[in-house]
Amino acid sequence: MIKENHTVFSDFILLGYSELLDLQALLFVVFLTLYASIIIGNGLIIYITVTDPALDTPMYFFLKNLSFLEICYTSVTVPKILVNLVVEKANISFIACAVQLYFLLVFGGTECLLLAAMAYDRYVAICNPLRYKLIMSRQFCQGLIILFMGINMTFHVGQIYLVFILPFCCSHEINNLFCDIPPLLELACAKTYINTIMLLSASILFIIIPFFLIVASYVKIISVILKIPSMEGQKKMFSTCSAHLIMVSLFYGSAIIVYISPKTKESVDINKFLSLFYTILVPVLNPIIYSLRNREVKVSLKNLFKRQM
Repeated sequence: MIKENHTVFSDFILLGYSELLDLQALLFVVFLTLYASIIIGNGLIIYITVTDPALDTPMYFFLKNLSFLEICYTSVTVPKILVNLVVEKANISFIACAVQLYFLLVFGGTECLLLAAMAYDRYVAICNPLRYKLIMSRQFCQGLIILFMGINMTFHVGQIYLVFILPFCCSHEINNLFCDIPPLLELACAKTYINTIMLLSASILFIIIPFFLIVASYVKIISVILKIPSMEGQKKMFSTCSAHLIMVSLFYGSAIIVYISPKTKESVDINKFLSLFYTILVPVLNPIIYSLRNREVKVSLKNLFKRQM
């Protein structure tokens, strides 16, 4: 079946926003600016969490890894998007498409699990503060990151294999800015129910279950916060969770619509925009949200800028 694919055509065409011919230069500038913002903003978060002893806590250990994932996540797609905006034919080879999709799924799935771990960290810090350092030890946090990466790297090998043994003999134009499973399955001229089951399984494992764990954690957190007698104390507790809640809402909201909601012809353009939202806009917003909503990060950034002046 793989040979059949290559006898018909050897690469895919990424349509992206090719219909907007007059705006290609503007889109290039926009995507380049966003990519630079992601690298600089998340790079700053990584730098301050590594160099500032005050941020040597489990919460900022997870934030550092989240920022690293955001850089890797966007680096899988944005450079190719930028190239396609300046070349005449926006093609991508079978192998390059498979590699891009694999790492997109690995980094995206790891981020989903990491956001759940960050919610658990806040749950332990607020609901069980006396045992916080014992439970959220450095070894435990590092083990979680290794576990999350291992699960994703193993699971998505099978996911990629099942997609790329499909015969793509009807069309090779992907209506998206990068390789993704839903638009690829639309091109297959064979039954894709096994792929649909795998996609649903991945959605349950990496989106639905972590999302409900996050919700359960915050239900417990809010119940504890509401028992605090002073409004000032409640406000302080909420402020430590607000940045994470915003990121969860933005990331999971768009990912759920793209991967779980029913597919219709009208939803194609919406999904194309939402895929941009969780792969580019959310990584741009990550350092901004944590800088504005987190007092320790703001203090550390101010100290960094003072030292540079």
